[in-house]
Amino acid sequence: MSSRLTRTQLFYEIARLYGNRSSCPRAQVGVIAVREGRITAAGYVGAPSGLPHCLDVGCEIENGGCIRSVHAEANMIAWAAREGIPLRGTEVYCTHLPCLACAKLLANAGIKSLHYDIDYRDPRGGQLLQQLGVNMSRLIHISQ
Repeated sequence: MSSRLTRTQLFYEIARLYGNRSSCPRAQVGVIAVREGRITAAGYVGAPSGLPHCLDVGCEIENGGCIRSVHAEANMIAWAAREGIPLRGTEVYCTHLPCLACAKLLANAGIKSLHYDIDYRDPRGGQLLQQLGVNMSRLIHISQ
């Protein structure tokens, strides 16, 4: 029997590794976008460029979440936009189900599917993506 990773396992593991780069201790979220089997964009949780990270100065909590950080999905979309990389039609692998705001961004970016492992505290992001017809699959602890 082969120990070769499936593409799903590979892409999820890469998203998880990106999450390890997160600079907010509240959640280690990583995300990648894939088109035709190739990674086109990636992101992780962190402060806006040029500002101090939560790991250095602490979190700024409001309504149960840190507002100092930019979510992984928003960072990925912003980087792709800055570099002129289209996300329309991509598959997205994310460690966590997106929040509602990030789900809206992903939907407007035109993603076709979302694969994730960990639920977000508010399920409305996933509900919105389902309502919009984005194919979704939960990869329960695929790395274990």
